[in-house]
Order: sequence, then structure tokens, then C-alpha cells
Amino acid sequence: MTRKATITIDGKTIEVPIIKGSCGPDVLDISNFYQETGMFCYDPGFTSTASCASSITFINGDEGILLYRGYPIEDLVEKCDFLEVAYLLLYGELPDISQRESFEQSITHHSMLHEQLRTFFQGFRRDAHPMAVMVGVVGALSAFYHDNLDIYDPQQREVASHRLIAKMPTIAAMAYNYSRGCPLPYPQNRLTYAQNFLNMMFAVPSEPYQINPVIARAMDIIFILHADHEQNASTSTVRLAGSSQANPFACISSGIAALWGPAHGGANEAVLTMLKQIGSTKNISEFIERAKNKNDPFRLMGFGHRVYKNYDPRARIMRKACHDVLGQLNINDPLLEIALELERIALEDPYFIEKKLYPNVDFYSGIVFKALEIPPSMFTVIFSVARTVGWVAQWNEMMTDPAQKIGRPRQLYVGEKNRNFSKSK
Repeated sequence: MTRKATITIDGKTIEVPIIKGSCGPDVLDISNFYQETGMFCYDPGFTSTASCASSITFINGDEGILLYRGYPIEDLVEKCDFLEVAYLLLYGELPDISQRESFEQSITHHSMLHEQLRTFFQGFRRDAHPMAVMVGVVGALSAFYHDNLDIYDPQQREVASHRLIAKMPTIAAMAYNYSRGCPLPYPQNRLTYAQNFLNMMFAVPSEPYQINPVIARAMDIIFILHADHEQNASTSTVRLAGSSQANPFACISSGIAALWGPAHGGANEAVLTMLKQIGSTKNISEFIERAKNKNDPFRLMGFGHRVYKNYDPRARIMRKACHDVLGQLNINDPLLEIALELERIALEDPYFIEKKLYPNVDFYSGIVFKALEIPPSMFTVIFSVARTVGWVAQWNEMMTDPAQKIGRPRQLYVGEKNRNFSKSK
């Protein structure tokens, strides 16, 4: 029997179906609310509105749970590499040996860029922000790969998805090398996804790049942890663009643009900015007290999370990877010393424990990037490389959802009413 809620407006009562998902809160089906009441629902930021039904990722922020296709993130990081997780997100199941080999071969085969596309980079200023380059080049893919623009052909959607996952690290590494005047790299088929990305980022023609397995594993973990995260701003942007029947390259480019916003993808860069502001371990206690003062505008970046009201499950994993990298590189960096002391205090201070202001995944990933000497302008670029898998999985799911309609949010109009036209003399 279908559960229903009743809503009474001006003496008129209507019934609203209640939909139960496999996990998480129940949902009121208000798709016919306007037809039955003549009213819209008002929900700025869509914080209480489910925009779609999805079976890809589930978050329980109160309990600190993150599931990809039902698998806890902790198990996936321990037992899988990034491409296995990518396959899971795309197809719903973990691959067997044959499926894994076939998928890896497809990603490897598509990792190179069309040679003419490489010349696009020369059209950007040398000091162009890498995210601006990413938005432009990814959008331009649709001008080169006409053979998979039919969004209603499952095979063409699959090829487009594989191309995006494969080419994103190449584009990102090219954007980085272009900004520092280095040759644009080519992918190496013998390397894993994370190894290949690191090699394209740091290798130069004059000498081979020695891949450190600890660092490669940390990068693989970063990719896994950032692969998808439910209906966040960039994912919702990809779905909204896709609902208009835009091609997949344009949709992913729109997601990159949304991720570029500092409120979404800039958290780990903000962590480094904060560490520079603190300046020394001697100043930490002062800034801790400022953070506790509600009247002080200073905020500790990289602590707490909008969704996770408990410990971010990704942070536990990233914390170990971060300490592994720092131990491997044995770096003497004042900013990293500040970060580690901040971490210690936050995990012990009663105020932070009571407020559940634990270090989040952005705190640790920012430290790792700093240790690898990756500039802050590239932090969100790496985020976009990882999140492309989630974007294409969500886009594919949307394309096969019979309930999907073109996105058309409503509004509460607060402007002038009908006005008489008159020109100023």
C-alpha cells in the first residue's frame, strides 16, 4: 500500500505520495503539486529536494557513511584500484578478470589526444588558469569525436564515457605543463592510470621520471575518494545540461565549470591559504581561539563538512595516505608542520570534538598536493580528473531514466508587477 502525506492549504487537503528509497530519508512526490494547488515549492539551493532517483552513490552524513553502488568506500580503497572503481560506478558491478582487462585496454587506447587538439593549448595565454584550459579543451572534444555524439545510442554513450575518463588525465597534465613552459606529454600505455598521470605531470624528455609506488598509490586513492559524491553542484550541473540533450563533452565541460567555483572544488586550495595565514606553529593557538570566536571572521578551512556531520569517511583513508607520503618524502616544510600540528589539536581539543570539526578529505589532499609540489591552481584540476567518472556515470544513468525531463526550476518572483510604460523626457 502506497503511503501518503496530507497537506492542507486554505481548507483544501491534498494527498502526496511518499516514496521510500533503499537507504536514506523518504521522499515526498511533489511532481503534481503545482497542478493540484497552483503553488510552487520554495527551496533555495535544493537542500530538501531530490532532483532525481539514483543508484550510484549514497551518503549518510550523520553516521559518516559513503557507498559506491552499495560498497563502503573503505572496502573499495583497500581492495580495488581506481579503474575497478570506475567500472563499478559505470556498470553497477565490480568487473571480473576479463571485464577488467577489456575496460583497461579501452581506457588505455583512448588516452591519447587528437594531434590537432593539442594545438588548442597554444591559443591560451601561458598564464591561463588550468581550469579555464580544462573547460575549453574538454568542450572542444565534441568538435573532434563526431562518432559518439548520438546520445540515444548506448554504444556511442559508452565510447564517449571511456574517452572522457581516458583523456582527462592527459588534458590535465598538458594544462599543467603548458603553464610552466614544458613540452606537452604523451601517455604511456605500460603504466597504470595513476602512474600515467604522475608521469605526464612530471616527466621531461631529458630524463625518465621515477615513479614512487607510495605516491602512485596515494594518487590512486585520491582518485577513488573523489570519484563521485551524490548530487553535488557539479554533478547536478552535468545532469541539468544533459537534460537538454547536450552532447556528453559539453555536459562534462559544464561540470568542470561548476567545480571551478571555490565554494565547491576549492576547499583544499583554501587549506593552504589558511596555513600560510597562520604562518608558524607558534601562532596556532591564537588562530584556534579565533576559530572558536563566533564574532571573528576567521575560519579553519579543511575542518568539518556540509554533508558529513560525523567524521568524513574519506578523511580517515586520506589521513593514512597523507602520512605515508610525508614519511616517504621526508619533507621539511613549515606549512606541513603547521598542518600536522593543527591535525593533532583538532583530534584532541574538546571544542573540535564536541562540534565534530574533524579534518576532512580536503585537508589531507591539500597537504599531499603541497608535498608533491603541485601548485594550488592544479588542485581542482585533479579533482575534475577523478570526478569525471562520477559525472559520466550520472549522465548515463540520467539518459536511461524514463522519468527524466528537461530541468526547469521554478522561482518566487519578487520584482515589479505590471507597469505602465513611459519614457523619460
